[in-house]
Amino acid sequence: MITNETKGKTWHGTVRMADNFFRRFRGLMLARNINYALVFILPAETKVNASIHTFFMLSDIDVIWLDSSRRVVDFKTARKWRLYSPKKPAKYIIEGPVGLIKVLAVEEGDLISWSPTEDRKKAVPVKSLLPGGIDLDGSKNGVAMVESVREVKAKGAENVRADALRGA
Repeated sequence: MITNETKGKTWHGTVRMADNFFRRFRGLMLARNINYALVFILPAETKVNASIHTFFMLSDIDVIWLDSSRRVVDFKTARKWRLYSPKKPAKYIIEGPVGLIKVLAVEEGDLISWSPTEDRKKAVPVKSLLPGGIDLDGSKNGVAMVESVREVKAKGAENVRADALRGA
């Protein structure tokens, strides 16, 4: 979610962070159907660091440049295969689908905030006996004290699991 705090306008789409070199380098290049916003956190607040290109972009995007206090210093709809630099130094860049600027009613000086969308990975349930004696198999979640990995190998996993269930 991205909010224009000055105007009370909110964009309720997915927000991802580009907070390291690789994510900033990749940006939205070669992305099809851009339906999320990408917030770039730059290492320094300068015009040079905040310059962008739209080479290898498959569609146009809306771009908002913010200073270190999250105030808008520049914004525009960026066309494919061009270079862009903000009017003033920027610390953050928000790239998103065309229409983002209009939804937020962005003007220079507006205060913008964002809330990254959580990337939830699908958990795969696994039955396992962890070294150290914590048995996650079954509903009792018994705990067995194991002296060493060598002991686990010597007893065998089945014996250790049986010990754990008995509380030995």
